[in-house]
Amino acid sequence: MGVALLGVTLVAAACGGDDGDGATAGTVDAGVKEGVSAAVGGDSTGASTTTVPQPTSMEEWEELWATQRAAIVDRITENGWGKSADGTSVTGPEGFSIDLTACAPGWSDTEGVSDTEVKIGQALPLSGTYADYGNVAKAVTVVFDYYGDQGAFTDSTGKNRRVNYIFKDDGYDPARTVPLVDELVDSEKVFAVLTLGSANGFKVYDKLNQRCIPHPFELSGHPAWGDPVNHPWTTGLQLAYTTEAILWGTFIEQHAEEFDGEITVAALQHNNDFGASYDAGFRAWMAQSPLKDRINYVTEAIEPQAPTVTDPMTTLAAQDPNVLIGMLAGTACTQMITEAAANGMKEEVEYLFQPSVCSASSFVGKDKVGGDGSATNGWWIVNGGVKDLNDPTQADDPFIKWSRELLQENGIDPASSGSLGSGMAWGFALTQSLRIAGELPGGLTRTNFITALRTFDMTNAMLLPGIGFNMEGNKDAYFIEGGVYQTYNSELQGWESQGEIIDLSGKSSTCAWDLSASVCQN
Repeated sequence: MGVALLGVTLVAAACGGDDGDGATAGTVDAGVKEGVSAAVGGDSTGASTTTVPQPTSMEEWEELWATQRAAIVDRITENGWGKSADGTSVTGPEGFSIDLTACAPGWSDTEGVSDTEVKIGQALPLSGTYADYGNVAKAVTVVFDYYGDQGAFTDSTGKNRRVNYIFKDDGYDPARTVPLVDELVDSEKVFAVLTLGSANGFKVYDKLNQRCIPHPFELSGHPAWGDPVNHPWTTGLQLAYTTEAILWGTFIEQHAEEFDGEITVAALQHNNDFGASYDAGFRAWMAQSPLKDRINYVTEAIEPQAPTVTDPMTTLAAQDPNVLIGMLAGTACTQMITEAAANGMKEEVEYLFQPSVCSASSFVGKDKVGGDGSATNGWWIVNGGVKDLNDPTQADDPFIKWSRELLQENGIDPASSGSLGSGMAWGFALTQSLRIAGELPGGLTRTNFITALRTFDMTNAMLLPGIGFNMEGNKDAYFIEGGVYQTYNSELQGWESQGEIIDLSGKSSTCAWDLSASVCQN
């Protein structure tokens, strides 16, 4: 996943189909669309990438983070946010609030917290088509252990804790996620629950919110995680798929003059909530685009566990598309690249896009696509900002060097999976939010933790300079709202940025997602 991380409100889902007739499209988030248009301007591929000064050593990074944590703690305490004196509510910036009297009977603000440890539970794939994402947990474990060794989880009450990180294999199967989460909550009695995957998150986020259990940094880009009013205990982490779809559409608009007449856009998508959000986002963009009468949008849907993508790719190739977009994840990303090289689409299609979630070398590198890796050369991507641990252009980056060395010290080869980089980004977010919560009056509690998340504003060293990492109560419910267009250079075995960083921080509307209609209701 190399993850790419973003946020937006949206749209209705139409899952698959051959031409989109009859599909219902929702509305494009105006703030995101305006922000993208302003950032991209005329030529989306000609400008130089924005340079933002960053610390040049890990010592400087740690100093910066300490200053930023202190600023967040000061802001929370000065405004009196957090749990009320009578214990009935939680407040935060921009009207953020939780009614604690509605929590399930027997709820505890310190469940999973002892004098020596805090239990964090996780369900994610360790087996099956998406097994590579299990490497996220390996990296998170390493980060937790490193900071635990430093005594970093000592809270304001003087309790020195370590994180007991318990992760279980759901195989990316939502039906398996549910009993695992129940086990983590009811038997392990964890402080917080982490999940990976849109459909997996949907299966448990109502239950976790009803029981007032933190569900932070859901590792999927579904816009539904940006719902601080109805799901205050759930937050996302990465690039919203619907915003990514707007960026795809904007790219097509910027290059429209290169096409004569009809523009055929072909998409291979997963037949689940994840693929549907991509599809819905693109349809919403298309419905309001000045190009809507020129675009012929054709899709093929595949099941997440499908062994190959040969048949649907053959069908899409027969449509002679001008643009090919992957709305999928996992091994299917690699298969899409190799099939395009085999069936002629690599040479015939003007622009080919991988999804942001497949930017990592473990999906697009030569070890996966074979030969000299040229099958991936020239593919495009909207990178939500996460650096690649194995990108040679990042070799001197202090955080990348530190991450690689830390993994190696723990017997993990950084080159074995790009998902390790996702884990380092996730580990940073979890570690810092736990530390902020612990530094608040009263020490580490669930209410301090969610208050820290909803007030978070720090620089994530795993993100490209210029990509913010923050939330602001009920006003801004997405940590990452930015990205950059990139193309793959098979000789370098890495992505090269094409144009400026697109900063959309604070521009995404919140999203009260209606599961039955697959649309934001606000």
